[in-house]
Amino acid sequence: MIRIARDEDAAAIHAIYAPSVTDGVATFETELPGVDAMRERIRARLQHYPWLVWEGAGEVLAYAYAGRFRERAAYDWIAETSIYVRHDAQRRGIARRLYGVLLDVMRLQGITQAVGVITLPGTASVAMHEAMGFTSAGVWRQCGYKLRQWWDVSVWQKELQPAATPPSAVKPFPTLADTAALRNLLGRTACA
Repeated sequence: MIRIARDEDAAAIHAIYAPSVTDGVATFETELPGVDAMRERIRARLQHYPWLVWEGAGEVLAYAYAGRFRERAAYDWIAETSIYVRHDAQRRGIARRLYGVLLDVMRLQGITQAVGVITLPGTASVAMHEAMGFTSAGVWRQCGYKLRQWWDVSVWQKELQPAATPPSAVKPFPTLADTAALRNLLGRTACA
């Protein structure tokens, strides 16, 4: 089932994230944050953007969230997305279903563009973004140094809905948290 992340998910989310920090390049973070820091990240993100988890058999198997793309107000309608799946839960369709719900929630908020950032080669992530309708928006060459080498990063973009002129304000995620529209989005995966 897909649901909104809670404080008590911080340890499981931390465990899913840790290998990407210590041994991988899905994130360019190089110092592993603690569980308390992860809990604070969840709380802070949920003040404006969705942070969702995929729970199976009482365990968090994956999480996805959206966040501010850039600080300037003119960027309010675009958000960067991230998704992490526990190693033993990969290749089961969880990522695409969870990511799809995240994008739908962003639409409810009034966000018009989603951006995914992938460290290359990132074959599985590139394939998933392509399958989800993202298109390549460019490559940042040798922009991150981690694990004793330089990495290229590709940027992927998806239009979630047409941009209105002038646009309506983006709805903070908490204003949707108890709505039927959000419950329907989260509930539709219970049968999937």
